[in-house]
Amino acid sequence: MLRLTQAVERLGTESAFQVLARAQALAAQGQDIINLGIGQPDFRTPDHIVEAGIKALRDGHHGYTPANGLPVLREAVAADLEKRHGAAVDPDCVVVVPGGKPTMFFAVLMFGEPGAEIMYPNPGFPIYESVIKYSGATPVPIALEEEKGFAFDADTVLGQITDKTRLIIINSPANPTGGVTPKAEIDKLVAGLPDHVAILSDEIYSEMLYGGREHVSLLQYPEIRDRLILLDGWSKTYAMTGWRMGYAVWPEALVETVQRLCINDHSCVNASAQYAGLAALQGPKEPVLEMVAEFDTRRKFIVDALNDLPGMRCADAAGAFYAFPNIEGTGLSAAEAQDLFLTKAGVATIAGTSFGAWGEGFVRLSYANSLENIERAIDRIRGVL
Repeated sequence: MLRLTQAVERLGTESAFQVLARAQALAAQGQDIINLGIGQPDFRTPDHIVEAGIKALRDGHHGYTPANGLPVLREAVAADLEKRHGAAVDPDCVVVVPGGKPTMFFAVLMFGEPGAEIMYPNPGFPIYESVIKYSGATPVPIALEEEKGFAFDADTVLGQITDKTRLIIINSPANPTGGVTPKAEIDKLVAGLPDHVAILSDEIYSEMLYGGREHVSLLQYPEIRDRLILLDGWSKTYAMTGWRMGYAVWPEALVETVQRLCINDHSCVNASAQYAGLAALQGPKEPVLEMVAEFDTRRKFIVDALNDLPGMRCADAAGAFYAFPNIEGTGLSAAEAQDLFLTKAGVATIAGTSFGAWGEGFVRLSYANSLENIERAIDRIRGVL
């Protein structure tokens, strides 16, 4: 009998893909399924980006690229970040990777080991906790509470830090809650952060905020740049999930280490996809603005509609494209609600517990689907409740 390592046995998963598979299986049996589970834009990648990828292939860009990404692409990333956040970035500190998860993995592998502690948002993206456990470090949850708009409380976070804390992961705008942490809390966290603690700021939804809110990037705090890892990418902003394009800005002292991890892990990112990513950064922004405007329309509808359902209430979704309603009034657990909505209403949602223990009593709905389908889904859920 094959024997796997304990590290592999500690790996979790991302339940959204399991729900997607189950929903697809039910659809294959003839059921009409509305998918509000998967977290990806329902828009096509803009045409000028697609054409740039095709042109790169036709122009013969079929080989390896530098492990950290094409120089011209890293320069474009740095320029885009400076334009959006007002913070200068050295292109040599930019590392292009296939999606967002490699940056999470690399950061945790650098700082996580038995005896170390790594803090992460809960409820939060499930891969955070999964990779921390894989590394052998102790996962320490940062509780995100409904009454605080699912924003972290800086005093609470700082009070959890010990001499064993090596890394803190934060995510704003956040998956699965749609919460956005106010600048005052970020200011307080940065001011109190001990020198021995690194910080991974997952800002993949940085261009998806609503109600006049503005994104606060940790790049704007020069006092922590020597221990800040910023995660961002193309997947959400440009509807490029399948292109597998992400990047991170690393402290100068860690760049050589992360490049070695890239070489050991994936060698480099697909060459033609990098040219598509370049076109995204340098091309027109109208497709992005139109997509976010449509998400905002859906957001307003779904939050109001969820608050009108029996036994449910939903905090305002400030960013990303998720609603995270409280379902305690229905008498259902998160897992029971997920199963009921899928099997009886034909609506795929994700149990809040898929994002950590603090997600009990909630479900996640992605409004990356048409307004018509969202309206139909709400009617179906109302029917089963």
